[in-house]
Amino acid sequence: MGTQLLGYLLLGNVLILSLIYIYIFKIRKLIGFQLGMSISSVSGGFIGIITGVILIYQFPLKFVTVTIITTLMSMFVGAIFGALFDYQTLLVGYGNGVMTGIMAPMIGAAAKGSLPFLLFIEGVFLFTLILLIISAKRT
Repeated sequence: MGTQLLGYLLLGNVLILSLIYIYIFKIRKLIGFQLGMSISSVSGGFIGIITGVILIYQFPLKFVTVTIITTLMSMFVGAIFGALFDYQTLLVGYGNGVMTGIMAPMIGAAAKGSLPFLLFIEGVFLFTLILLIISAKRT
């Protein structure tokens, strides 16, 4: 798979998550504590998994660099989604981002550049984001 295509896929994922952040920011006062924890956990976790897998596919021998970038990105995303609600949800998003950011490059390395695995992870990511929007809309 071309590295340029993987870069666009990663950029698309970040763009989709940014749009969801803007939507949730507008309705954050209507969302309860439990759903806020789920949102921060899911957002930080899944962007960590997607980023780790895509980056390790692009740079297969740069394990340390990819792990650091993935961990920082997933910590940041989990924390900013958690900060929409309160400090406890910020901590949950941050913690989940740390764990998935560290594990995701290992998962990507074990997958060895498998396109079906990447498509599966991407499909689960998009399905989870749809569930996230539906649950936020129904609160």
